Amino acid sequence: MTALADRRLRRGGIAGVLGAGCGAVAQFVLVMVVTRAFSPADAGAFFTVTAMALMAAGIAKLDAGNGLVFFIARAKTYDYLGISGYIRAALVPCVVASCLAGAVLYPRLGPLAAILPVMVVGDVLLAATRGFGAMRPTVLVDGLLVPFSQLALVTIAALAGAVAWLPVAWGAPYALVAVVARAELRGRVPRTAYLPGTARDLWRHTAPRSVAGAIQAVFQRLDIVVVALLGGPAQAAVYTAATRFKVVGQLANQGLAQAVQARLVSALADGERARARELYQTATIWLVLLTWPVWLAYAALAPWLLRLFGPTYGSAVPVALVLAGTMMVATACGMVDVVLTAAGHTGTSLLNLVAAVTCTVALDVALIPVHGAFGAVIGWSGGVLVKNLLPLWQLHHRYGLHPFGRHTLPALRGSAVAWTEERRERSDQSDEGRQRT
Repeated sequence: MTALADRRLRRGGIAGVLGAGCGAVAQFVLVMVVTRAFSPADAGAFFTVTAMALMAAGIAKLDAGNGLVFFIARAKTYDYLGISGYIRAALVPCVVASCLAGAVLYPRLGPLAAILPVMVVGDVLLAATRGFGAMRPTVLVDGLLVPFSQLALVTIAALAGAVAWLPVAWGAPYALVAVVARAELRGRVPRTAYLPGTARDLWRHTAPRSVAGAIQAVFQRLDIVVVALLGGPAQAAVYTAATRFKVVGQLANQGLAQAVQARLVSALADGERARARELYQTATIWLVLLTWPVWLAYAALAPWLLRLFGPTYGSAVPVALVLAGTMMVATACGMVDVVLTAAGHTGTSLLNLVAAVTCTVALDVALIPVHGAFGAVIGWSGGVLVKNLLPLWQLHHRYGLHPFGRHTLPALRGSAVAWTEERRERSDQSDEGRQRT
């Protein structure tokens, strides 16, 4: 990997993780605001509604965003004229699916159901910007604009005691995603005539991932809904508070994956397995270094942190410990599913997700009625381990890829050297500027 490519990967990955970290902090404070302002039953009802909305949006977007990243990243400059057709082919089915989901779920979601199409369109358009290698829109919007706008609006609703308006306050900022992403794409994608076969090519690749993406969306939020159904909304509030920090690992993984996904697709498409191995191992070591201190600190400080949500939430310390240990194992595996799908094994990824969800549901049904939130985190932990260890073995068996290897230490040394060179370059530029002055 060239020094320039390594620098771009590092910058994009760190920017993605920092943006994810800021978003995670905002979400943590949002949960604290809600749990402090309302009873566990009201807070649990709100968390359940937002989890259902995110599940529905995750299903309705049909994983079209990752399909766009795949085709845009593979395109050469002279192929860019057809990209607008791919974007239109991706958006139409997603808009239809999200409108249908909103209509079906309106009795449960209320006004939040009308925001589902906006959430889906914004996510797909934002993914298209990453296909061009642009991380700034994702970092600014997903990491800063949306979560802090949600925090501000939810805080206003909480201060007013308007529990009924919490879902609307939480969902309204998603309109900003579509606006910013559309503006970013306007200068990159000329609008051209639709090319025959575009939709067929896009959805032939994306269809297996659409099912997998729907299962992934369910997997990420199912635990909260199941706890609410089997244990009641108060237990759902306790579980949400104790596991809120899992979003740190999810978003950090997502931030690095967004930065490296287009390069992985390009490397594997060109048959450059060595470069793919280097990208995978570089991203994994950075993921471990950036998240393991968070999980260790959370495990140590859980008794104090959980009391920030209210006196009734201190009993969830065992939930936090299971969460921290599971996420350390998961991050050590690296972004295994991203590598697997970048290699074109979308069907295998789907089967892995089905196995993970099956494991989670089976454990939830057996444990939640007796153990409540602790039973839910055991079910979630089992699913996470299946979801990461299965593709890890598959990548080893098919490609000889490992999350750690001979590229791990060189990646750290190379990054340290690059940091030094960048600082030297900036210092030289400053000196030149002063001399000119």
